[in-house]
Amino acid sequence: MSKEFFVDTKFREDTLALIYLAIEILEEYAAMGYDLSVRQLYYQLVSRGHIPNKASEYKKLLATMKNARNAGLVDWNMIVDRTRRPHLLMTWDDASDRIRHAARSFRIDKWEDQPNHVEVMVEKQALEGVLMPVCDELQVTFSSNKGYSSASAMYRMGKRYEYYKEVHGKDLHILYLGDHDPSGMDMDRDIEERVEMYSSYSVVYVDRLALLMSQIEEYQPPENPAKLTDSRAAGYITVHGYSSWELDALEPNVLADLVRTGVTNLRDDDLWDAAVIREETMREQLLEAADDFEEV
Repeated sequence: MSKEFFVDTKFREDTLALIYLAIEILEEYAAMGYDLSVRQLYYQLVSRGHIPNKASEYKKLLATMKNARNAGLVDWNMIVDRTRRPHLLMTWDDASDRIRHAARSFRIDKWEDQPNHVEVMVEKQALEGVLMPVCDELQVTFSSNKGYSSASAMYRMGKRYEYYKEVHGKDLHILYLGDHDPSGMDMDRDIEERVEMYSSYSVVYVDRLALLMSQIEEYQPPENPAKLTDSRAAGYITVHGYSSWELDALEPNVLADLVRTGVTNLRDDDLWDAAVIREETMREQLLEAADDFEEV
């Protein structure tokens, strides 16, 4: 727990009730191993009927959560800002400790013998904390954006595809997650076209994992009005109407399961299991080396 008191604040009764509702949700997700951004917390409060889906309510929640943490009511570790992260260098007590750390983090490329090269992309950088651990577990490349991908990111992806296609004969599968709004629904097309251009290969598989209308119907995330100033609004409204939905509104475990299922469907499990055994053997050798080093 990381509750600390810094500022004495007298909260109104309705604000205090909202804080306690937020704490219940944060603790619920902490028990599942997730921390939430304020945006994700906001959508949980909206979807459960505690607050209306308005920009003013989101701004109010931002201020309330800041004040609640400063007042020592909310655990600082349960709310994260994934857009601002410090860079820290790791240190070790001695050489054997360093070898043990290397053993624990040791990985081989378990996709080396697989027929596909798989990458996961998400429109929202704020969802890194939910999806990156799953991608690390499955050992696939993960990219997060703030809207459309940059030319640099698309160029580097295209060159990765060239390498995996020319050297290993693999097909590229990009699993994409984005908002269901005028621009969000266009981004998979944009990724496919630009990666094909930069890689000089005409076949790139971009599979949209979310948001899909079937998921909106199943999970009922809060609606937002489609942004009419978006240049793609007219085409979107013709097909989907005037409502839009944000990816952040889906439960974190739903998003994680979508990625896990999407990746494993493209994986040969027999080849994967064989690679896991090779990796474990090498890790044990590293741990034995650490023990030998400590004895010297």
